[in-house]
Amino acid sequence: PPLEVGMVGREAMLGSELVLGEAKTPWRALVQGAGSCWRIDAQVFRKVMEEMPALKDLLQRTLMVRLHQQSLASACERFHPIGQRLARWLLMSQDRAQADHFHVTQEFISLMLGVRRVGVTKAASDFQKDGLIEYHRGELKVLDRAGLEAESCSCYEADKLLHSELMAMK
Repeated sequence: PPLEVGMVGREAMLGSELVLGEAKTPWRALVQGAGSCWRIDAQVFRKVMEEMPALKDLLQRTLMVRLHQQSLASACERFHPIGQRLARWLLMSQDRAQADHFHVTQEFISLMLGVRRVGVTKAASDFQKDGLIEYHRGELKVLDRAGLEAESCSCYEADKLLHSELMAMK
């Protein structure tokens, strides 16, 4: 079954392994929400990176953020309770959706978090009772972002901090 090991939105790209010279990746990508994207041929991409060292540097830092995110997701999965992981995942999803509401099912979340659906249902129900989210038939709305951040494990803040630090470097 699939398991979320990272999330990519407009801040990054899929296929950043090309920065390492690899065209294949062991991961599968799954689109969670509507949006648009650009696509570039791998050979053209490599050529552009050679011609634009600043782009290559940016992509290397982006890849570093993603590798860190994958490591952190693995540790988070092992050591943090479902509620904290759900809060982290919802915050990351909200960041990428750039909206307070998005479509997501509890079944999908349970697959991404690698837990039984009943665990997601319980944690989401607690968040709803606490006024953090509103959830009905696959439509989720974040009502209290600060409250969700307080419920999240430290992994969310660590991800944001590393992203800020690495992306600010020149």
